[in-house]
Amino acid sequence: MSASLLKTLRTALQTHHRFIAGALSHAEPPIYVIGNPSADLDSIISAVVYAYFGNLTARRHIPLINLPNVPSGPELYRLRPEFVKALHLSTHPALEGEQSWDETPESAGALLRDHFLTVADFAAQLKSIPTGTSGRLQADAVLVDWNALPITSRSGPQQQQPKGSIPGLESTVDFTVLGCVDHHIDEGFMPHGSQIKPLEIHTAGSCASLVTHTLQSLNLWHDSTQSTSTNTQTEPEHLTQLAQLALSAILIDTTNLTSKDKVTPWDTHAVEFLTRQLQPQTPPPTTLYNQVHQTKQNSLDFLTVTEILDRDYKQWTETPSSSSKPVEIGFCSMVKSLPWIIRKAGNAKAFLDAVEGFARARNLGIVVVMTAFTSPVKGGEFTRELFVVALDGNAHDHDIDNRDGDVATTALKHFVNQAVDKLRLQPWTALDVIDRLDQEEEIARSLVGNDEHADAAEGRYRRVWVQADLSKSRKQVAPLVREAVTSL
Repeated sequence: MSASLLKTLRTALQTHHRFIAGALSHAEPPIYVIGNPSADLDSIISAVVYAYFGNLTARRHIPLINLPNVPSGPELYRLRPEFVKALHLSTHPALEGEQSWDETPESAGALLRDHFLTVADFAAQLKSIPTGTSGRLQADAVLVDWNALPITSRSGPQQQQPKGSIPGLESTVDFTVLGCVDHHIDEGFMPHGSQIKPLEIHTAGSCASLVTHTLQSLNLWHDSTQSTSTNTQTEPEHLTQLAQLALSAILIDTTNLTSKDKVTPWDTHAVEFLTRQLQPQTPPPTTLYNQVHQTKQNSLDFLTVTEILDRDYKQWTETPSSSSKPVEIGFCSMVKSLPWIIRKAGNAKAFLDAVEGFARARNLGIVVVMTAFTSPVKGGEFTRELFVVALDGNAHDHDIDNRDGDVATTALKHFVNQAVDKLRLQPWTALDVIDRLDQEEEIARSLVGNDEHADAAEGRYRRVWVQADLSKSRKQVAPLVREAVTSL
């Protein structure tokens, strides 16, 4: 019989400690299930759910939360409270033999510390290992919610099972990637051959949808409504825990299956399958969505502006066709409006300074901030805002006007020209409630930059484009940013 979710997580953490201490035989190495560096709800839950069912096989699986600067415990609770909410809903009421816990920093923090592993934990634990076990640790991994390690080995991705590392463990651990489940664009890191199992890279609203499909295809997750003998492998109440957890990620990423640009058959089929795993007394999926969504929205109240920008963050590199100098692009997503985060920063200038500091620290040429929230101005309608900044420091000798310029600013001009029609952009106005009209005007005046608004006093260029009512998601915006840079 399978164990409950929490018991499986405790056992996985114990296996991890034995592995890094050298207490496991060569025949028993575990597989780390690693989510992407944003460590958002979908990424964490995809790793947890995949690892749970992976532990029904001969290999032990350990979910690894990809946060190099955040230890498990109260700090993880503060930065990812929506995950704690989803976990609490999935494990309550507590099963027989399981201890109940509360959504408080003390109770939830202790539970997270005893059941979960972050990259920061991993790195700290390796430092405490006696010097007699020196040398780089060799570990196996499955990637979920991304499909390429950012630090590759010298042999490169051409090998049958690619190897590499991740920030925070780059000097201590080499990962051999055995499989991948992801819903992003294929970056070409994973070789498509029989040595990589599973290899599921498809467009979907949520990676958890693909994880659900993959576990079904691997004959690990069976429909609880079927009366086959294989279903005795997992208790119905355990299936309900995992179904609730996976559902929370899928519903949040697809806005309760209402986002027309994100929902795919992978998502609808997964929700149908997972809903069948729920017990009669389990709250309906919409209730689950509402509670996790509300927690995610409120979670930003306790973070700094920099932490908010970094919370759901993606970064990648593009190289213009006419230049060998690459451009670093950062993409920040948040579930509050631009005026909200500007008020949190103090004023528009303080927000711009925070964005610039965030970008400079990561050597970004372009930084994108996309908001997603329900607008009280528009009767509770779901809407987005797009805010894009091009920073100097990426010299480009031949811009579109045959004048010296910087590639980031030129790329942003290309992006604006393309995006107005393709993304159905509209002039920005405040779509959350702002009492003072002059505040709205001040925000627009500060954020919508042009040549006249360049900050000549500090010798830097800032190009900003702000629009509201953006109907497209990050998956539609990112390719346009990429094209704007590579086409130069």
